[in-house]
Amino acid sequence: MLTQEQAAEAFPDEVVTKATTRLVRQPGLPKPVALITIDNGHDHTRPSTFGPQSLVSLNAALDEAFAADPSAIAVTGKPFVFAVGADLSGVEQVATRESALDIARSGHEVFRRLTESRVPTFAFVNGAVMGGGLELALSCHYRTLSDNTAAIAFPEVFLGLFPGWGGTQLLPNLIGPDAAVTVIIENALSQNRMLKPKQAADLGITDVLLGSADFLERSSQWAADVINGKTAVNRPEIDRGAGWDAAVARARGIVEGRTKGASPGALKAVELLELARSGDLDAGYAAETEALADVLMSDELRAGLYSFNLVQKRAKRPAGAPDKSLARPVNKVGIVGAGLMASQMALLFARQLKVPVVLTDVDQERVDKGVRYVHDEIDKLAAKGRLSADGVNRLKALVTGSLDKAAFADADFVIEAVFEELVVKQKVFEEVEAHVSAECVLATNTSSLSITAMAAGLRHPERVVGFHFFNPVAVMPLLEIVRAEKTDDPTLATAFAVGKALRKSCVLVKDAPAFVVNRLLTRFMGEVVQAIDEGTPFEVADHATDPLGLPMSPLVLLQLVGPPVALHVATTMHNAYPDRFTVSDNMRRFVAAGKSAVWTWDAAGNQSVDPEVAALWEFGPSVLTADAVRERVLAAVAQEIRIMLDEGVVAEAQDIDLCMILGAGWPFWLGGVTPYLDREGISERVNGKPFLASGVASVPTA
Repeated sequence: MLTQEQAAEAFPDEVVTKATTRLVRQPGLPKPVALITIDNGHDHTRPSTFGPQSLVSLNAALDEAFAADPSAIAVTGKPFVFAVGADLSGVEQVATRESALDIARSGHEVFRRLTESRVPTFAFVNGAVMGGGLELALSCHYRTLSDNTAAIAFPEVFLGLFPGWGGTQLLPNLIGPDAAVTVIIENALSQNRMLKPKQAADLGITDVLLGSADFLERSSQWAADVINGKTAVNRPEIDRGAGWDAAVARARGIVEGRTKGASPGALKAVELLELARSGDLDAGYAAETEALADVLMSDELRAGLYSFNLVQKRAKRPAGAPDKSLARPVNKVGIVGAGLMASQMALLFARQLKVPVVLTDVDQERVDKGVRYVHDEIDKLAAKGRLSADGVNRLKALVTGSLDKAAFADADFVIEAVFEELVVKQKVFEEVEAHVSAECVLATNTSSLSITAMAAGLRHPERVVGFHFFNPVAVMPLLEIVRAEKTDDPTLATAFAVGKALRKSCVLVKDAPAFVVNRLLTRFMGEVVQAIDEGTPFEVADHATDPLGLPMSPLVLLQLVGPPVALHVATTMHNAYPDRFTVSDNMRRFVAAGKSAVWTWDAAGNQSVDPEVAALWEFGPSVLTADAVRERVLAAVAQEIRIMLDEGVVAEAQDIDLCMILGAGWPFWLGGVTPYLDREGISERVNGKPFLASGVASVPTA
C-alpha cells in the first residue's frame, strides 16, 4: 500500500476524495455502525473519484472503522453521488509500469479489506456509481441502491480499459457470467450504455432498491434486519460449466464484432472474465493487477483518455461559440418536411424543449403520417414505462401538423428537412420568411449544401444557420452547427442554446461543402470504392479497415446511409473539389439499378456479394492488398484533414476528432483520428508535420 507521501508524489494534482468515519447508533444492534462517507469536497458537478491519495484516505478510514469494533461497516457517498471510479486525469502522469502496478495493487488492497472483513460490510449506494466506485460497492458483502441513481455502469471497456479493481472477478461471481458480460462488455461497447436502478436490482448487482427519501435511514434499518436475521439475502447459484463457456464465447463475439480485436482493454476483459470462473480472488486480482499495468502503459489507453477528455470537456465548451447571453428564447418550433428525419426531430424537440412543434409538408397525407409517427413513438415510450399517461397526453398535444406555413408565424426556430437540393431549400426559406418574425432563426439540416447560398436571397440572411443532425436523431450525440457568411452571433448563440437543450454535443463548423463528418467519410468511402473500381475485390477493399475497429465496414456504412444519398454527397464534393473527390461510374450504375447494398447474408449470417451487383460492376486491372487499401484511405483522410484545418473549417484538430468520435463512431481506444494518424506516422508522411505537436495520446518512457 502506498504511503501518503508516495501517493501525493504519484498524483500531485489529484482532486482528493476524503473518507471520514463516524459511529452511528442503530436500533436493534448492540454496537454502532461505522459509517464511512466518501466526498471530494466539490458539489455534484464533480463526482467523487479515486486516485492514490484517495485510496490512502479510504484505507485510514477503514483502520478507524475496524478499531471501533462495530456491528457493521457501511460506505456511502456525498449527496447524489456514491463514486464514479478512478481519477483518470492523473493517468498521463504514470511514467513507469512499476507505478502502474502500485496503483493497481492499492485499489485491490483497500477494497479487499471490505470483502474479507469478519464484520458485515455494506455499500449504501446513494447516487451515481461507475467504474471503481461500483467495484468498491461490489467489494462489500451487501448493497442497497437509491431508486433515483442517475448512472450505474462499468464504462472502462468503452475507454479501452477494463474494470481492474476487482470488477471482472466479483461481478460474474455475484450475478453470473452472462449478465456480467452484458454489464462489463456489451453495454460499454454500446456507446457506454447505463443501467437504470431497477435493472441493476433485477440483475442482482444490488440486494435491495430503496426510495431516495430517507435513504440512509432506510439502508441502516435494512442492514440491521440482515444482521439480525430478519431479512434474508439470497444469491443465485452460478453455472461454472457450459453456461460460463457460452458467456465467454458471447463476450468474444461482441468484442470481435465491435472492435475487430483492436482494443487491448476489451480483449483483457474477456480473458479476466474467463479466469473468474474459479472464484479464486488471489489469482484473479493478481491477473487484474498485471493486466491493468500493461493497459495503463499502452497507446490505446492514452488515446482513449484523449477521447474521453474531448467528450467530457471540449464538447461542453464548444470552441468559437458566442456568449450564451446572446441567445434568444425559443418557445415554438416549426419543421418544414414531415418525413422520417423531420419526424424524429419533432419528437426530440418536443421531448427536450417541451414547446409546441408544428410539422408542414406538401400534402395532408404526408403531414398526417409525420404526426402519426411522433405519436406512435410516444406510445412506445409509454409502453416501456418512460412516460406517464399525463406525460403522453401533454407530449402529443405539443406536436401538430399544418399545410400552411402561416402556422410558423409565432415560431422562434424553424428548421427545414426537405429534399437535398439547393433550389428546393432556397424556395422553402423564402416561403417561411414571409410568415415569421425578423428574429426567428431559420435552420437547415442539410448534410452537404452551402448555407450561405441558401440564405443569399433572403431579407434577413443573418438569421440562417446550419443545424446538422445525424441519423438516428435521438441516438447520435453530435450536432454540427454551421456558421454561414452572414450568420450573426445572436442566431448562432440561439442555435447552440437549442443544441444544448436537446442534449447534443455541438461543434462550430465553417460553411464548407459537407462540413466535417460527411466530408471525411465521403473521402474515406471514395478511396475504398476507387480501389474496387481499379480491380481490388469487394472483400479485400471492404475489410481493409477492419484493424481500426470501426463500427462498420465502408460498404455496410454505404448501405446504412443509402447509396443515392452517398452518391449525391459524392457529386457535391466532386463539384467542389474535383481533384480529390471522384464520382464512380460503377456507383452511378449501382444507384440507377435501384440496388441498396453490395452484400447479402444467408440464414447462417454468411456474407457474399450480391450477384446482380457483381454483374453490373466493371473492374480495372489493378489489385491492391488490404494493407495498401488501408494506407491509401488513411493517407487521403490525413490530407483532407490538413486542408480542412488550413481552410478554417473548425477551430482546431481536436474539433475534427470530436466530430469523428461522436458523429462517425471513431473508436475511443484509437483516440481522435488526428492523434492516430500522428502515431502511425501518416500525418508526417503525407503533410510533412503532425497535427498535434504536443504528442497527444503518446506513452511516456519508462
